[in-house]
Amino acid sequence: MLIADDQALLRGSFRVLIDAAPGLTTVGEAADGARAVDLARRERPDVVLMDVRMPEVDGIEATRRICADPDLAGVRILMLTMFDLDTYVYAALRAGAGGFLLKDAAPAELLDAIRVVAAGDGLLAPSVTRRLIAEFARAPEVPASPRAELDGVTQRERDVLVLIARGLSNAEIGARLHLSHGTVKTHVGHLLRKLGARDRAQLVIIAYEGGVVTAAQR
Repeated sequence: MLIADDQALLRGSFRVLIDAAPGLTTVGEAADGARAVDLARRERPDVVLMDVRMPEVDGIEATRRICADPDLAGVRILMLTMFDLDTYVYAALRAGAGGFLLKDAAPAELLDAIRVVAAGDGLLAPSVTRRLIAEFARAPEVPASPRAELDGVTQRERDVLVLIARGLSNAEIGARLHLSHGTVKTHVGHLLRKLGARDRAQLVIIAYEGGVVTAAQR
């Protein structure tokens, strides 16, 4: 686990919390995005806890650099923000972040979020998930353009993709489509492979940018 935040007090607090949690440990701290990228390349952490706003190289650009590096394909990014509708959140997810969480989240919620993102499941702050997805869909920089990869997606996989883009969990998708949990996981795995997505958060971006789902359909 790598912590990137320009506030030393917050970094220290996060480190104490994470190192005290079973199965989690920190491998370094960074006060800016450039240092976060350097440490990610050196330490290869499973997750980077990345602040959005940092001096010099911000969290979005650092995320973009990490996610564009094929040697860091296994590194997941969990963005932290002070605002539930931060204008940078969409850009962060598009850059490759696995999700984001508010800085005022409870300690247990933060630890759960780290584990979820480490497992490859995209995560948006529960209190604003569907509202954020609606904002992303209405954003002017989200053109609906056909994606060739979508041609290889089956109708059932497309049904699952639509529900992922609406913010539903695997359990909710299974209930909606009358599928078992294992079957939903299989469909999600196929979507990740066929669409070249790192995680569920990337599937949300692909669904909106490819016109599979729009704000009017949510």
